[in-house]
Amino acid sequence: MKIRRVLATAVAAAVTAPVVLLSSAPAFADEKPAAQTQQAKPTIKELRKAVKRAQKEYDAAVAAVEDAIQFLEEGLEEETYPTKAALLEAKKAAEAAGKAKAEADQAVVDAQAELDAATTDEAKAAAQQKLDEATKAAGEAATAKTAADTKATEAQTAHDDARVDQTRKIGLLQKARDEAETKLEDAKKALAAAEAEEGGEGEEGGEGEEPDGECVPVPELTAVVHGLPDEVVGGTTEDFTLRVTNGTGETMDEVYPFATVHGFDTKGFEELDSYLDLEWSTAASPKWRDAELLGGTSLGSLKANTSVDVKLRLKVDADVPAGQGSVYTTADFLNDDDSCGGFPDLTDHVFQILPKGADDGGDPAKPDDAKGKPGTPNSPSGQGGTSTTPVNTTSTTGSLAQTGSSDALPKIALAAGAALVLGAGAVVVTRRRKADADA
Repeated sequence: MKIRRVLATAVAAAVTAPVVLLSSAPAFADEKPAAQTQQAKPTIKELRKAVKRAQKEYDAAVAAVEDAIQFLEEGLEEETYPTKAALLEAKKAAEAAGKAKAEADQAVVDAQAELDAATTDEAKAAAQQKLDEATKAAGEAATAKTAADTKATEAQTAHDDARVDQTRKIGLLQKARDEAETKLEDAKKALAAAEAEEGGEGEEGGEGEEPDGECVPVPELTAVVHGLPDEVVGGTTEDFTLRVTNGTGETMDEVYPFATVHGFDTKGFEELDSYLDLEWSTAASPKWRDAELLGGTSLGSLKANTSVDVKLRLKVDADVPAGQGSVYTTADFLNDDDSCGGFPDLTDHVFQILPKGADDGGDPAKPDDAKGKPGTPNSPSGQGGTSTTPVNTTSTTGSLAQTGSSDALPKIALAAGAALVLGAGAVVVTRRRKADADA
């Protein structure tokens, strides 16, 4: 079960939906002089490991740029950030000083008016004393306002300087990211050239299959959705979780989850993918990203019998018609010694799609169940329907036909969608499972 490791972008360009990628192993290979001997050239295994290292460097550089931009836009503007907090305090003090000066100036005006109105010597003396005190207070208020305004200006300058420094940092990080990308591209080219030199396609005729190392089915590596409801409504967003669990007794060095969404309407079984937007984020990478990028993203090392959660959210377009959808999930791993594998199938989490403003009761988006009771989904309440869909989706038996003819057609449509989701990526997934077929 030999696998060629491909990049998410390459596969996404070949099919209309993202596919599971067993790995996007990073790389870098030093260019060798033309006169270098064959024995001095790096081996394909060394090149693959170099690609893996370069991919990690590039992924880290991309994340660093995104985090730096997010910090510029959000972190620096948090009220608790030192320069922002100082600026807010200085502005508040300047505002208070300005108000105090205005009141002091008005007191001078009032005292002057009182003096002008005085008719007796005693009244004039009292009014003059009041005017003198008001004038002195107004002068002190003016001095205080000037000092407060100066502090506010200094605080604004300090905060602006912090933003400028962060902007410069972003520029340096972007340069490092671009250099890492160039390094990765060069390494991939070196690996591709070495593979082509050794014969390109393997004896089995697979495109770019690896001559060393086999990837094995590991059903103990699971990717299970939690919190996806039975029904989603147009114009809403649903948050849920993909939990990836290493149920084996060994640590997996790099774990790659995969999730995608597919849907069909309930009338003509037209594809609804354009109405469904699936995004992901993690604690380490909190910015929401399109799910098609998830397949090439490593969650890092996953120890034996531990889990890691990936946040998912499904945005449903307000104009979506009634239909049925499914979130497909799986996971793969790649170890430092080049051993690899993954869950042998796609797990299928089915949900009903209701148009915006639809009434839950008897809605056309919810086909009758096997007993003919309208509007009752066959999947568990509150969690969506979950089943395991083999990569080979040519059969319409089993779970596709369990609920009778009223429910079979949408599920057959989703099965066809699964094949579309796999697309060229099925080459990757099925090769992962090829050992079973060849056995």
